[in-house]
Amino acid sequence: MPREEEPRPATGEGGGGRSRLLFHDDAVLALDKPAGVSMATSGRPGKSEAEVLARLLHACGLARPPSLPLLVHRLDEGTSGVVLLARDAAAHRLLSRAFQEREARKTYRALVWGHPVPARGFSDAPLARDPKDGRKMAVREGGKPAVTRWVTLRRYPSVADLELAPETGRTHQIRVHLAAKGHPIVGDDFYGGGTRWRGVRDPTLRSALAAAAHPMLHAARVVVPALGVDVAAPLPGDYAALLAALGA
Repeated sequence: MPREEEPRPATGEGGGGRSRLLFHDDAVLALDKPAGVSMATSGRPGKSEAEVLARLLHACGLARPPSLPLLVHRLDEGTSGVVLLARDAAAHRLLSRAFQEREARKTYRALVWGHPVPARGFSDAPLARDPKDGRKMAVREGGKPAVTRWVTLRRYPSVADLELAPETGRTHQIRVHLAAKGHPIVGDDFYGGGTRWRGVRDPTLRSALAAAAHPMLHAARVVVPALGVDVAAPLPGDYAALLAALGA
């Protein structure tokens, strides 16, 4: 993307709605990815990453520039929040190194079933592919090291609102660590959090929790000190509405 070109809102029928551009400078674009947008590649050489970027930009209400930015990291399809893109190869190298060397600090929010004990803690269980289902990850001896820290922000009936700081970036890491602790994420059908609402006695609360259409997991903030990047994304509407229903 040329330096003089600024991100533009999409226009016409191809627009992706309101702009979700959180931040931009000569090196970085930060977008607020909505839940439901897949960042998975198709596997077709030379096309897959461009397709992901085009899909993401469209969903964030931005026109596709002549020269596409470069992917630095990804979020699961059902996860909302901050995604960083590099505007050129030099910025991509710096950002990628920051993520690989754990210099980039990420903060997430999640609504989980139950109340974690202790209220502040961590999981360092190693992760690997689930031998029973290759689409999933699982806690497995000999898996790759993974560390997730959490702080309970508030407890509600049946659920808790957590702030999480993953120190590693394994696939599905937060979701698997929480599920392994007995606290899967509300709305996460993949890891056991999609049907627990059936055990909630209060009908109003049960209805609100049952309406979660995706995992209530949000990438709230990303900080990359080396590039002076500190970007936060507001809670999405469905997460905020669920908190309101819980009595926040």
